[in-house]
Amino acid sequence: MASRYLANFSCYRLLLKYPNALAAAACAVLIFLGWLCLHLGWINLALLIFPVGYVIGGYESTKEGLTTLLREKELDVDLLMIVAALGAAILGLWQRDYYLIIDGGMLILIFAVSGALESIAMQRTERNIRSLMATAPNTATVIREEQPQEVAIALLQVGDLVLVKPGELIPVDGLILEGWTNVNQASITGESIPVDKQVGDEVFAGTLNGNGALKLKVERPPENSLIQRVIRLVEQAQTEAPPSQQFIERFERNYARVIVVVGLLLAIVPPLLLNWDWETTIYRALIFLVVASPCALMAAIMPTLLSGIARGAKAGILFKNGSQLEKIAKVKAIAFDKTGTLTTGKLKVAEIVPAAGQKSDRVLELAAALESRSEHPIGEAITQAARQKNLKWQNASQVQAKTGLGIVGEVAGKTVVVGKIALIRQAIPDLNLEFVQINNRLEQEGKTVVWVVEAAKVIGSISVADTIRPEAAASIKQLKHLGIKPVVLLTGDNQVTANSVAQFLGIEMVYAELLPEDKLTVIRQLQQKYQNVAMVGDGVNDAPALAMATVGIAMGGAGNDVALETADLILMSDRLEKLSQAISLGRRANRIVKQNIAFALSFIFLLLIANFTGKINLPLGVIGHEGSTVLVTLSGLRLLL
Repeated sequence: MASRYLANFSCYRLLLKYPNALAAAACAVLIFLGWLCLHLGWINLALLIFPVGYVIGGYESTKEGLTTLLREKELDVDLLMIVAALGAAILGLWQRDYYLIIDGGMLILIFAVSGALESIAMQRTERNIRSLMATAPNTATVIREEQPQEVAIALLQVGDLVLVKPGELIPVDGLILEGWTNVNQASITGESIPVDKQVGDEVFAGTLNGNGALKLKVERPPENSLIQRVIRLVEQAQTEAPPSQQFIERFERNYARVIVVVGLLLAIVPPLLLNWDWETTIYRALIFLVVASPCALMAAIMPTLLSGIARGAKAGILFKNGSQLEKIAKVKAIAFDKTGTLTTGKLKVAEIVPAAGQKSDRVLELAAALESRSEHPIGEAITQAARQKNLKWQNASQVQAKTGLGIVGEVAGKTVVVGKIALIRQAIPDLNLEFVQINNRLEQEGKTVVWVVEAAKVIGSISVADTIRPEAAASIKQLKHLGIKPVVLLTGDNQVTANSVAQFLGIEMVYAELLPEDKLTVIRQLQQKYQNVAMVGDGVNDAPALAMATVGIAMGGAGNDVALETADLILMSDRLEKLSQAISLGRRANRIVKQNIAFALSFIFLLLIANFTGKINLPLGVIGHEGSTVLVTLSGLRLLL
């Protein structure tokens, strides 16, 4: 008994959640009661019930149709359906064939059910937004006057200190001041594997803290957090119609006018010229209004593209609008920025070459003694490598930076020089030719080389490099497998380094030593030859090229402001393998759209033939028309699976 009550209560809640479904259910009950009354001979009661069913089931369509007619001076499908239903009812009253009123009621009912199903189906594409919005908590624990306080998220300010306990959702975008943890960033990047975070790292609202307690400093106002910006972008993408949908909408407006004119001619001309009876002629004209309406055609595009956008968002691929989902399917060539895109953008120690009689750890210790006092990226890479090896070094004194060359100081009373070979030549004019050859070899491999000298004696060299992303080579191969040729490398770096990276990744076309405006020129040239060209960059110095490309793709960096604003598509997880996934998603969406359009047009044609040959009545015409619309809509939702 209790389970039955709960089931009924769940159905009641479902109907309240979907008012269109509630209206359709009420309409169904009233049409059935009207039919029952007619069957029992209670005609007057039936004539009271049917209008109520017409109003409840047709209210939404009538409102939308009249709004379009009065505001935009355009006819739409909703109004045509209502006209057809009312025409059937009037014809039934005129001829005292009351079962025609049931036909009109069935038209309104099936149209109401179709609208309810489409409404429920389309809400599935919004689940990602609702889940994103639900991930951010409403309150945060803030330290004020050295005491923790529960504060509403909306009241947080930049600079506030926030405590996050293990297992809690992170409430704001912030910088870690204390603590170490791993964070599940699936809501932002689409990746379920937690990411290690430590002091100095950035974390984002709506992501899930692991097993460490954190103290954060708020970096952005809550309304400008990354997750809120992503929500706004996805919402914007769902409201912007792509070119194909705009074309279909223009076509619908003109098509609706043609349907009305042809429908009137079909209702008037045959009785006057062919001596058809008026009842049959008007009835067939009403069926024509129904089956010729382009509902299925209208549903062929947007549900598919919105489903693709939602599917991409779930995987950490953020499309700005449906147009970009269409365009990425047609990309023939793709250009990559190097630093921060094909590479990590972070320097790491690649190779240590000790001099004869020296050890690698000794070279690294001496270099770290000086570089730990420097903020230069090369110095940070060397210091980080020494820390990872748990090396201990002595404190350096009298440290001086030599701009563009290196750094000099004293360690244990001896002068130590760490820098480029030009600086080393100043300390050792007759530098061994072997060291020069080693330096040239490493630079030809695209590495930056620093030498370590102690008391005018070469201890060894350390080469650092911007490491290539582990997935880059496989991603380039996947793109080529998809038929994306050529793959082009654009970089402001020197030709030697660019060629080294391109050779490793299997990229044939290389443009090096480019300024941002030069990248723009190359993109233009590629578009002249290949038309549809994608550009992948980090969204900062690549912004002009991203804007010029057919599809600008930004490495989101989990929060790069310029990337979010400039690019058409954002890889939130900075994973290059998502590129082939995005292209495959776009191609699949385009295939489904074409299938839907072909199916919709074919079904309209078959229904028209059936009507003109007298094979269908109004309810069957409605079922065929609305059934094809529902099938096309559900077909578009396949991308969510």
